[in-house]
Amino acid sequence: MSFKSIMREFKEIKEGIGSISSRGVEGKHWRGRARSHIAPDETPEETDQIDQGQWANLPPELLLDIIMRVEESESSWPARVVVVHCASVCRSWREITKEIVKTPEQCGRLTFPISLKQPGPRESPIQCFIKRDNATSTFLLYYGLVPSEGENDKLLLAARKIRRATCTDFIVSLVSDDFSRASNTYVGKLRQVFKCEWMSNFLGTKFTMYDGEPTFEVPRQLARRTSRRFHPRQVSLRLPACNYCIATITYELNVLRSRGPRRMHCIMHSIPMSSIEEGGTVQTLTSIPETFNSQFPHPSSSIGKELVSDNSSARPSRSPVLAQGSEELLVLKNKAPRWHEQLQCWCLNFRGRVTVASVKNFQLVATAEPSHNVPAADQERVILQFGKIGKDIFTMDYFYPLSAFQAFAICLSSFDTKPACE
Repeated sequence: MSFKSIMREFKEIKEGIGSISSRGVEGKHWRGRARSHIAPDETPEETDQIDQGQWANLPPELLLDIIMRVEESESSWPARVVVVHCASVCRSWREITKEIVKTPEQCGRLTFPISLKQPGPRESPIQCFIKRDNATSTFLLYYGLVPSEGENDKLLLAARKIRRATCTDFIVSLVSDDFSRASNTYVGKLRQVFKCEWMSNFLGTKFTMYDGEPTFEVPRQLARRTSRRFHPRQVSLRLPACNYCIATITYELNVLRSRGPRRMHCIMHSIPMSSIEEGGTVQTLTSIPETFNSQFPHPSSSIGKELVSDNSSARPSRSPVLAQGSEELLVLKNKAPRWHEQLQCWCLNFRGRVTVASVKNFQLVATAEPSHNVPAADQERVILQFGKIGKDIFTMDYFYPLSAFQAFAICLSSFDTKPACE
């Protein structure tokens, strides 16, 4: 059987699964009956049949060989969607696909949504570009060098800028048409606070990055110290409605109005300094933590109209790394540019990835002290670079230990106007 015929049967199986699942609508008439009526217990068997299917009976050796061939042949998008289809056939296919597909740090590829939360490669960067739409205040992150002519680029993340009375939020989602925190496409947010009880930031030079999921498994006591914006009856218990502080971005004030680019510092609360030292590693998520069911209490029977306040607007919740307090945090700073006498401007070597001069352009490197075990070559190694290449089009290249979501959120902070920093 050829590979094309195999993939054709995959598609037929998925369509068959969809038709079987649609029959569940017929069971709605049981809801209107009294509680004394007993429905036939046929759901578990049907669910197991739907989840596994006939393709689960393939020999493991043959299945492993098929998925390995697919993963090696489809190395770029949009063809790489076939790898995702393999993981959606049944449970056994999904487990083997997860074992074969490596993390971005290992293979330099983005495959599943969890890849957006995993560190990038160490040697070569993952190259992306951002499209800005001022009319809708949205920012779209695509996978690739530059926009293609057919506009069939792979969308990685989308963000919408929402201005409020005391802050500005950049809500990050997996899709470009749903930015609700009640949605399962919610990834996190970047918040710029102007004034609150514990901090005054009238000039808008400080940003806080929040993740909708914990960076790794956290104790239940810490997980309960999260915030919810919606009433319990408005949010499914399986959907993320939490915010974990994972980074703080600060732009230095230019009080003397001296010449020069913006100066920024990024404190990564979820990445230790040891991750960039020799032999250092950073904890990598392999799946979405299933901690939300234990975090939220069951909805009360009383119907309340008040909304639960979002504590993240007041004080950032403690991140898991800060809670441990045993490791020094990674701090990133912008690489100092050089003044070009002939061009009369500040210049950085973006290796051809940035073509338009802009105050938003920057490169981030690690802030390493002599006491840190960081090689001299790695101290000037660019971890994230961002720059303009056209009208409302920007490039974003990131390395280990940053993830795509963290790099995207840092770049979003550069889009805000900061007169006091320029």
